[in-house]
Amino acid sequence: MTANILVVDDEQSIADLIEVYLKSENYDVFKFYNGRDALHCVENQNIDLAILDVMLPDIDGFSICRQIREKYNFPVIMLTAKEEEIDKITGLTLGADDYITKPFRPLELIARVKAQLRRFTKYNSSEPKHEERLIAFSGLVLDMDTHECKLNEKKLSLTPTEFSILWVLCYNRGRVVSSEELFHEVWGDKYFTNSNNTVMVHIRHLREKMHDSAEHPKYIKTVWGVGYKIEK
Repeated sequence: MTANILVVDDEQSIADLIEVYLKSENYDVFKFYNGRDALHCVENQNIDLAILDVMLPDIDGFSICRQIREKYNFPVIMLTAKEEEIDKITGLTLGADDYITKPFRPLELIARVKAQLRRFTKYNSSEPKHEERLIAFSGLVLDMDTHECKLNEKKLSLTPTEFSILWVLCYNRGRVVSSEELFHEVWGDKYFTNSNNTVMVHIRHLREKMHDSAEHPKYIKTVWGVGYKIEK
Protein backbone atom coordinates (compact mmCIF):
# COMPACT_ATOMS: atom_id res chain seq x y z
CA MET A 1 0.00 0.00 0.00
CA THR A 2 1.36 3.41 -0.94
CA ALA A 3 1.50 6.37 1.42
CA ASN A 4 1.74 10.14 1.08
CA ILE A 5 4.93 11.42 2.73
CA LEU A 6 5.56 15.10 3.44
CA VAL A 7 9.25 16.07 3.32
CA VAL A 8 10.34 19.52 4.54
CA ASP A 9 13.99 20.56 4.46
CA ASP A 10 15.55 23.81 3.26
CA GLU A 11 18.71 21.96 2.22
CA GLN A 12 17.66 21.01 -1.30
CA SER A 13 20.25 18.24 -1.65
CA ILE A 14 18.97 16.49 1.49
CA ALA A 15 15.30 16.91 0.57
CA ASP A 16 16.00 15.58 -2.93
CA LEU A 17 17.94 12.61 -1.54
CA ILE A 18 15.11 11.71 0.83
CA GLU A 19 12.65 12.00 -2.04
CA VAL A 20 14.67 9.59 -4.20
CA TYR A 21 14.80 6.94 -1.49
CA LEU A 22 11.12 7.30 -0.59
CA LYS A 23 10.06 7.06 -4.22
CA SER A 24 12.20 3.95 -4.63
CA GLU A 25 9.90 2.42 -1.97
CA ASN A 26 6.85 3.53 -4.02
CA TYR A 27 5.80 6.28 -1.62
CA ASP A 28 4.20 9.45 -2.96
CA VAL A 29 6.33 12.41 -1.89
CA PHE A 30 5.27 16.01 -1.26
CA LYS A 31 8.58 17.91 -0.98
CA PHE A 32 9.05 21.47 0.22
CA TYR A 33 11.94 23.72 1.18
CA ASN A 34 9.98 25.97 3.58
CA GLY A 35 7.37 25.65 6.28
CA ARG A 36 4.56 27.77 4.83
CA ASP A 37 4.21 25.69 1.67
CA ALA A 38 4.39 22.53 3.77
CA LEU A 39 1.53 23.64 6.04
CA HIS A 40 -0.54 24.55 2.99
CA CYS A 41 0.05 21.02 1.68
CA VAL A 42 -1.04 19.48 4.98
CA GLU A 43 -4.31 21.39 4.75
CA ASN A 44 -5.00 20.25 1.19
CA GLN A 45 -3.55 16.74 0.92
CA ASN A 46 -4.13 13.49 2.75
CA ILE A 47 -0.72 13.14 4.40
CA ASP A 48 0.20 9.83 6.06
CA LEU A 49 3.56 10.81 7.56
CA ALA A 50 5.72 13.95 7.81
CA ILE A 51 9.50 14.30 7.88
CA LEU A 52 10.31 17.76 9.26
CA ASP A 53 13.66 19.52 9.46
CA VAL A 54 13.99 21.58 12.64
CA MET A 55 15.87 24.50 11.09
CA LEU A 56 13.87 26.19 8.30
CA PRO A 57 14.07 29.74 6.87
CA ASP A 58 10.51 30.78 7.81
CA ILE A 59 8.75 28.46 10.26
CA ASP A 60 10.84 26.06 12.32
CA GLY A 61 10.02 22.38 12.40
CA PHE A 62 8.88 22.53 16.02
CA SER A 63 6.18 25.07 15.11
CA ILE A 64 5.07 22.97 12.14
CA CYS A 65 4.84 19.90 14.35
CA ARG A 66 2.80 21.83 16.91
CA GLN A 67 0.36 23.04 14.24
CA ILE A 68 0.05 19.56 12.76
CA ARG A 69 -0.79 18.12 16.17
CA GLU A 70 -3.61 20.63 16.62
CA LYS A 71 -5.58 18.90 13.85
CA TYR A 72 -3.91 15.67 12.73
CA ASN A 73 -2.49 12.53 14.29
CA PHE A 74 -0.32 11.07 11.49
CA PRO A 75 3.27 10.18 12.47
CA VAL A 76 5.93 12.91 12.50
CA ILE A 77 9.68 12.32 12.27
CA MET A 78 11.95 15.27 13.12
CA LEU A 79 15.31 15.90 11.42
CA THR A 80 17.88 17.80 13.45
CA ALA A 81 21.46 18.80 12.71
CA LYS A 82 22.15 19.23 16.41
CA GLU A 83 23.30 16.66 18.93
CA GLU A 84 21.79 18.44 21.93
CA GLU A 85 19.34 16.22 23.77
CA ILE A 86 17.06 19.22 24.44
CA ASP A 87 16.16 19.47 20.74
CA LYS A 88 15.15 15.84 20.65
CA ILE A 89 13.13 16.12 23.86
CA THR A 90 11.45 19.29 22.58
CA GLY A 91 10.33 17.52 19.40
CA LEU A 92 8.95 14.54 21.29
CA THR A 93 7.18 16.77 23.79
CA LEU A 94 5.48 18.69 20.97
CA GLY A 95 4.10 15.46 19.56
CA ALA A 96 6.78 14.09 17.25
CA ASP A 97 6.91 10.31 17.10
CA ASP A 98 10.60 9.93 16.31
CA TYR A 99 13.70 11.93 15.40
CA ILE A 100 16.91 11.36 13.48
CA THR A 101 20.11 13.40 13.65
CA LYS A 102 21.97 14.63 10.59
CA PRO A 103 24.02 13.29 8.97
CA PHE A 104 21.97 10.12 8.69
CA ARG A 105 21.96 6.99 6.58
CA PRO A 106 19.06 7.13 4.11
CA LEU A 107 18.27 3.48 4.67
CA GLU A 108 17.95 4.12 8.40
CA LEU A 109 15.47 6.90 7.72
CA ILE A 110 13.49 4.60 5.43
CA ALA A 111 13.46 1.95 8.16
CA ARG A 112 12.02 4.47 10.60
CA VAL A 113 9.41 5.61 8.09
CA LYS A 114 8.32 2.02 7.55
CA ALA A 115 8.19 1.37 11.29
CA GLN A 116 6.00 4.41 11.92
CA LEU A 117 3.64 3.62 9.05
CA ARG A 118 3.46 -0.03 10.04
CA ARG A 119 2.51 0.89 13.59
CA PHE A 120 0.11 3.63 12.56
CA THR A 121 -1.72 1.37 10.12
CA LYS A 122 -1.84 -1.34 12.80
CA TYR A 123 0.25 -3.94 10.97
CA ASN A 124 2.94 -4.18 13.63
CA SER A 125 3.50 -7.27 15.74
CA SER A 126 2.26 -5.62 18.93
CA GLU A 127 -1.29 -5.26 17.63
CA PRO A 128 -3.72 -7.22 19.81
CA LYS A 129 -5.79 -10.10 18.55
CA HIS A 130 -8.72 -9.26 16.31
CA GLU A 131 -11.37 -9.70 18.98
CA GLU A 132 -9.55 -7.49 21.47
CA ARG A 133 -10.29 -4.07 20.06
CA LEU A 134 -11.46 -2.19 23.15
CA ILE A 135 -9.98 -1.68 26.60
CA ALA A 136 -12.11 -0.10 29.32
CA PHE A 137 -11.34 0.19 33.05
CA SER A 138 -11.09 2.83 35.80
CA GLY A 139 -12.67 5.50 33.60
CA LEU A 140 -10.16 4.88 30.80
CA VAL A 141 -11.42 3.72 27.38
CA LEU A 142 -9.15 2.91 24.42
CA ASP A 143 -10.62 1.99 21.03
CA MET A 144 -8.12 0.31 18.70
CA ASP A 145 -10.34 0.69 15.62
CA THR A 146 -10.67 4.46 15.91
CA HIS A 147 -7.40 5.08 17.82
CA GLU A 148 -9.42 7.19 20.26
CA CYS A 149 -8.93 7.42 23.99
CA LYS A 150 -11.31 8.77 26.61
CA LEU A 151 -10.68 9.43 30.27
CA ASN A 152 -13.76 9.87 32.43
CA GLU A 153 -15.80 10.35 29.22
CA LYS A 154 -13.52 13.15 27.99
CA LYS A 155 -11.52 12.59 24.82
CA LEU A 156 -7.75 12.74 25.17
CA SER A 157 -5.83 14.19 22.23
CA LEU A 158 -3.03 11.62 21.89
CA THR A 159 -0.40 11.25 19.22
CA PRO A 160 -0.16 7.83 17.51
CA THR A 161 2.87 6.99 19.64
CA GLU A 162 1.19 8.05 22.88
CA PHE A 163 -1.86 5.95 22.05
CA SER A 164 0.33 2.92 21.28
CA ILE A 165 2.29 3.27 24.52
CA LEU A 166 -0.89 3.59 26.57
CA TRP A 167 -2.45 0.61 24.75
CA VAL A 168 0.56 -1.63 25.48
CA LEU A 169 0.55 -0.63 29.15
CA CYS A 170 -3.21 -1.14 29.49
CA TYR A 171 -3.14 -4.39 27.53
CA ASN A 172 -0.48 -5.65 29.98
CA ARG A 173 -2.05 -4.03 33.05
CA GLY A 174 -0.99 -5.62 36.28
CA ARG A 175 2.44 -6.44 34.81
CA VAL A 176 5.56 -4.30 34.72
CA VAL A 177 6.59 -3.47 31.16
CA SER A 178 10.27 -2.62 30.84
CA SER A 179 11.34 0.49 28.94
CA GLU A 180 13.16 -1.68 26.42
CA GLU A 181 10.15 -3.94 25.89
CA LEU A 182 7.84 -0.95 25.60
CA PHE A 183 10.11 0.65 23.01
CA HIS A 184 10.34 -2.48 20.89
CA GLU A 185 6.59 -3.11 21.12
CA VAL A 186 5.66 0.43 20.08
CA TRP A 187 8.37 1.29 17.58
CA GLY A 188 8.66 -2.22 16.17
CA ASP A 189 12.37 -2.00 15.41
CA LYS A 190 15.62 -2.18 17.36
CA TYR A 191 17.51 0.58 15.57
CA PHE A 192 17.40 3.04 18.47
CA THR A 193 19.90 2.64 21.29
CA ASN A 194 18.74 5.38 23.70
CA SER A 195 15.26 3.92 23.99
CA ASN A 196 14.84 4.63 27.70
CA ASN A 197 14.97 8.41 27.27
CA THR A 198 12.52 8.35 24.35
CA VAL A 199 10.01 6.28 26.31
CA MET A 200 10.47 8.48 29.38
CA VAL A 201 9.62 11.65 27.46
CA HIS A 202 6.46 10.13 25.98
CA ILE A 203 5.40 8.78 29.38
CA ARG A 204 5.83 12.23 30.89
CA HIS A 205 3.73 13.80 28.15
CA LEU A 206 1.06 11.10 28.58
CA ARG A 207 0.86 11.84 32.29
CA GLU A 208 0.43 15.54 31.61
CA LYS A 209 -2.49 14.89 29.27
CA MET A 210 -4.06 12.47 31.74
CA HIS A 211 -3.46 14.87 34.64
CA ASP A 212 -1.55 12.05 36.28
CA SER A 213 1.41 12.44 38.62
CA ALA A 214 4.72 10.62 38.71
CA GLU A 215 4.89 11.09 42.48
CA HIS A 216 1.31 9.97 43.19
CA PRO A 217 0.18 8.17 40.03
CA LYS A 218 -3.36 6.97 39.54
CA TYR A 219 -2.61 5.26 36.26
CA ILE A 220 0.99 5.02 35.03
CA LYS A 221 3.37 3.95 37.79
CA THR A 222 7.14 3.99 37.48
CA VAL A 223 8.87 0.89 38.79
CA TRP A 224 12.37 2.29 39.23
CA GLY A 225 15.08 0.38 37.41
CA VAL A 226 12.51 -1.84 35.71
CA GLY A 227 9.85 0.02 33.71
CA TYR A 228 6.22 1.10 33.91
CA LYS A 229 3.00 -0.45 35.14
CA ILE A 230 -0.73 0.19 35.14
CA GLU A 231 -2.63 -1.65 37.88
CA LYS A 232 -5.61 -3.83 37.08
